[in-house]
Amino acid sequence: MPLNPVLGQATIPDSDYYPLIGEGPYSSSVFLASKTDKPQEVFGLPGKPGLWELDGEQHLPCITIPRWPAGTVPASGSDGHADIVDPIDGIVHSFFQLRKDAEGRWVAGMYAWSSIKGRGWGDPAHYYQGARATAVPPLAGLIRKHEVNDGQDEYDHALSMSLTYNGLSSETDYVYPATSADREWRKNTGQIPEGSLLMLPADFDVQQITTPGLRKVVNTLKRRGAYVVDRNVGTPFYIYVENGAGFNLHGPKWNNQVAKELRLVQRALRPVVAVSGWLDGQGKAMDTAETLNLLSMRGPWQLTQGEGDVRYDTHSQSVWVKPGSADAVYIQRNGRGINSVKWGSVKPGGVYRVKVQASPGLQFRLRVQAGPTGKDNTDTPWMVSGEQFDYRWPEGKGRVQLFVRVKPGDSVQSFASEGAVRATLTALDESLTPPLLNNNSATLSR
Repeated sequence: MPLNPVLGQATIPDSDYYPLIGEGPYSSSVFLASKTDKPQEVFGLPGKPGLWELDGEQHLPCITIPRWPAGTVPASGSDGHADIVDPIDGIVHSFFQLRKDAEGRWVAGMYAWSSIKGRGWGDPAHYYQGARATAVPPLAGLIRKHEVNDGQDEYDHALSMSLTYNGLSSETDYVYPATSADREWRKNTGQIPEGSLLMLPADFDVQQITTPGLRKVVNTLKRRGAYVVDRNVGTPFYIYVENGAGFNLHGPKWNNQVAKELRLVQRALRPVVAVSGWLDGQGKAMDTAETLNLLSMRGPWQLTQGEGDVRYDTHSQSVWVKPGSADAVYIQRNGRGINSVKWGSVKPGGVYRVKVQASPGLQFRLRVQAGPTGKDNTDTPWMVSGEQFDYRWPEGKGRVQLFVRVKPGDSVQSFASEGAVRATLTALDESLTPPLLNNNSATLSR
């Protein structure tokens, strides 16, 4: 919960329809996996090269979800959202365009995942953690079934909302803490980037809201706000409620009073541009400083010497190799090891710490090609598991290359199966860490 929020001037314009709070084909449901649920394969959509795995930026023939709740039903809209929470593995599995095909197989357009113990948003390395446009799972901020009639006068978390084209910014696609946005954001004509936190001002008169279900939402918007996580078509704002919750402000037919009150909320919502601090879920002051990993092991990887196989595994955030010879060397050189998250990019001249976790016998090296010619190599040493190296990022625009190899002198016979390598890159200087939503921030929507 933000403390002493300062609100900006940007507003949400009228559009084709009235604002909406509720369930629907573009909301989602959450399904809880149990130990007795069976595994389920999910394939790519017909006519596609496979299932698009968002974090790894790769098409996979299929993925296997270890525990698939039998009652899983995706939302009926074209987005086909569904989130599966697996408390055994501590993972939220998030799908886009999930459905069954003509053969009765589960298929989907996209897949992403998030840790239940995570921060709720992506980070510069694992930047896509859910099927919403801002890379969060649809369950993030969702008004859940059990919350609607829990007797409380507000929801105890920030809500999630979408805006339409004339509300969203055409100048900035997203702001912290979002890590992505709709690809066609330049078609927008408004002022508010995705990722923005919108709130009602402290002096908003709740007494003018006579609809009980709406009043609870309004209380939440005054104290915690709603994050803009997606774009819709024609609705000024849409706050998402879990499908099956029985949440309906209008009742069996259109209610003009509800529509009027939703307009009042629309006209008063503003983006937060600064806060003095934050409270956590237990109401205690929290330190929001974060040191986030900037380096991903995503591929594609290539074998450049010797023999062997290689693949990227998103759930372990590692590259897995099976050397076929003792001189095997693998390289990732397309630059996607460092993603282009705007607020999480590396800074030339900054000092960063590289840490390595690796199976015995495997080594890792990071190289940046920079300098006037763009071909000057600045390498870390070859590193084994447990080692770290403080690396000054070179000046100029650099191309990142990642290397994995079998440690010289080791026998390939020591690899009974695959081995894994994971490296992380974190800033050592606080000035290089992600921006915080406070009075000193210069990166927020205004």
